[in-house]
Amino acid sequence: MGSNDLEDLLKKTGLSGDIEDAAVIPVPNSDMAMVKNIDIITPIVDEPDIMGEIAACNVTNDVFAMNVPEISGMLVFLGINTNTPMEIAEGILKGISNFMENKINSKVVGGHTIYSEWPLIGGTATGFVKRNSIIRKQGVKEGDNLILTKPIGLQPVMAAYRLLKDMPEMLEGYSEKQLRKSIKLAIKIMTESNQNVVKTIHSFKDFSFIHAMTDVTGFGLAGHLLEMLQNSNLSAVIETIPSIRLSESLSIDLGYAFDECTCAETAGGILMAVDPLNTEEFSNTLSSNGISNWTVGKIDTITPGLVRISKNVENIEISKY
Repeated sequence: MGSNDLEDLLKKTGLSGDIEDAAVIPVPNSDMAMVKNIDIITPIVDEPDIMGEIAACNVTNDVFAMNVPEISGMLVFLGINTNTPMEIAEGILKGISNFMENKINSKVVGGHTIYSEWPLIGGTATGFVKRNSIIRKQGVKEGDNLILTKPIGLQPVMAAYRLLKDMPEMLEGYSEKQLRKSIKLAIKIMTESNQNVVKTIHSFKDFSFIHAMTDVTGFGLAGHLLEMLQNSNLSAVIETIPSIRLSESLSIDLGYAFDECTCAETAGGILMAVDPLNTEEFSNTLSSNGISNWTVGKIDTITPGLVRISKNVENIEISKY
């Protein structure tokens, strides 16, 4: 389902409103808010523990995308086929638990399992933050620079993961060694939390220079950038594309929309609209905290609601992250 189809569905059911990455629920009689997200994905890799980590990262990143620094806990949802070996289910749950406890200092607090014809993995994550610390998806300003913290290209690279197992002849023109390096990098990206980005933001006494932010997932870089333009008369241009090595050529060969920046990502990076006066300092601070980041474009006033790719766009291939 595309973003326009989803918007139409929500309007028809009376659930339309501003697009955000997670629900924000004010805590009565306090200055705090509870931020809650639900996300469920289907398998991307065959290794159960890695798949569990990817699912947990994907669920929690939407809470981090609201500038919430800590996750209170995760409720796990797992749908498995009746024929699924128990060690597969156990591996997925161990991966989720490992991510929550050892990567973001949180925990699994419960969950629910069902039998399903197709594996479904995810759950809900919750965090608490002061209301005035929330950074929403909307709020971009003219002249803002766009900073991205993870390279894109996960979809075509993980397609190569599957093809190497099932139809390796389709990838004969590629070095298997280089493909496996890109796959390893993609898995590292999908299992690395965006929590440290948020903690870096909170290291600034005043972070009002970050006008809007989101995480890049199912609608791709351009799709989520379009969501950031909501309720504004502004537009955006993508001038630099940091991408996993080989993802561009794989997209061309396998039919993914790399040039339009609409390829789906999973547990992708944080995309932020940052005041140009603070961009250099903030980027340097991210880097000093070990967080890769690139200025990928800017907010302008060409045509309201338009996201475009620059004619002179620069593609930076990333082989280390």
